[in-house]
Amino acid sequence: MPTRYLVAGLALAAFAAPASARPVSYPGGWTLMQDNNAMYSSLHVHYSPTASDSIGLYLENNQDMDVRFTGLQYNRLVKRWNAPQSQGNLYLKLGAGLADPFGDRDAEVGGFAGLSADWETRRVFFSYDVRGRDFAGDQTVSHAARAGLAPYLAEEGALHTWMMVQVENTPEADEPVTVTPLLRFFKGPLLFEAGYTIEEEEFLLNWTWRF
Repeated sequence: MPTRYLVAGLALAAFAAPASARPVSYPGGWTLMQDNNAMYSSLHVHYSPTASDSIGLYLENNQDMDVRFTGLQYNRLVKRWNAPQSQGNLYLKLGAGLADPFGDRDAEVGGFAGLSADWETRRVFFSYDVRGRDFAGDQTVSHAARAGLAPYLAEEGALHTWMMVQVENTPEADEPVTVTPLLRFFKGPLLFEAGYTIEEEEFLLNWTWRF
């Protein structure tokens, strides 16, 4: 497994069916989010001054691009759709900072931009993410889609469980298309995901904590 950031932290159940690790919290709330997969490891610590915005530190150790990124990430809730039995969200994500390539090259200004969308009920979940990176002159675009099913309907405050499948496409990667079956658990402020990327033979471990 690639080198991972070591962190401690976090996540809050913010909605009736809070099945996604959303990048915006409640006004005045803090969030710690860590992702570990076959392509990269990242840590995002952010503060939400409003219910629609958040900003904070973003660190990424990208094995596929051979670069470390350190910068700020801004998240914006562009649109939310509320229905009696479902909810949908559209988010904008922007980042800027320094990209430090592995080896002898000097660090350069870098950044990324992305969109993420999700729709869920208490029983089913779908999401799509796209992100374009420009790290030290190396550019890439990645896409990820998820589908999930809750095997049981948990009461508020109980342990919630989701079975999910993620399909990711990064055209420049050694494995352009990867499939990752995973399990998601959340209770109270903590969300945890564990899966296995078949093509890369790597584990996926993600967590989120809101406070």
